[in-house]
Amino acid sequence: MPQETLVVQLAAPAQARLERELEGGGFEHRSVEHARFSVKGQGVIATLYRSGKLVVQGSEVQLFATRYLGEDARAPAEPTGPIEVGSRTLIGSDEVGKGDYFGPLVVVAVRADPRERAELARSGVADSKTLSDERVRVLAPALEQRYACAAEVLLPSDYNVEHPRFGSLNPLLAELHARCIKKLHQPGVMVLVDKFADDELIAERLRGLDLELFQRTRAEREPVVAAASVIARNLFLEGLRQLSEEFAVELHKGAGEPTDRSAREFVKLHGLEQLGRVAKLHFKNTQKLRG
Repeated sequence: MPQETLVVQLAAPAQARLERELEGGGFEHRSVEHARFSVKGQGVIATLYRSGKLVVQGSEVQLFATRYLGEDARAPAEPTGPIEVGSRTLIGSDEVGKGDYFGPLVVVAVRADPRERAELARSGVADSKTLSDERVRVLAPALEQRYACAAEVLLPSDYNVEHPRFGSLNPLLAELHARCIKKLHQPGVMVLVDKFADDELIAERLRGLDLELFQRTRAEREPVVAAASVIARNLFLEGLRQLSEEFAVELHKGAGEPTDRSAREFVKLHGLEQLGRVAKLHFKNTQKLRG
């Protein structure tokens, strides 16, 4: 995909809001001179300088701008508002772990009829990135028990086989979303996915099914997608915990310096050849170890 660059000037409140949101977004934090912060994610590097100037570069600039900047980007925005569900059943799908070096990649879909969707809205269920790990661990089992859901959990050992086969992360993610949606599909159902790439990646995998597909950034504002994000987060945390216990190393979330420290400790105990059992090897963290 072509590389783009977006430069915008952010006011102080927008700078603080952006920094908070990126903390929970699975980005790798980088050190850049004169910058308040700099992060790297799938297809994008974003650097906010102390002057308030934000520079976003990469192949997914517009997706980043729509998801995290909104009106601050001063650019045409994709549809982000609520979808009209009415009396139809909705499947919401979300993923967790794509920005984490250690642990599984998890995709979860939840299906809710109008009564269940209203129940979720009244419960105040929220995007898992806004909740503590402790709260997620309490909420997720209750949601799994009450609502129809489907999950795909790709442990690192499997992820490191599948990622090269698909060529990059987004087609692999699209495949996992499609698998979950197919498990819950009913004729005429509506589907809402938290947008992460070109719409066609998922659409082509669901072609021929009787459904109406929507893809939106910040889709977790929809309670059914929020429920999916909570369940996915809990499955990720449980996978990370099990790997930490199995290898007697505290494996950190994210991809920053604490993660690098965990990686060095793991290699010291188990050797570099075992790293693929706990980590997503294509991350830059692996190059740091080998370097």
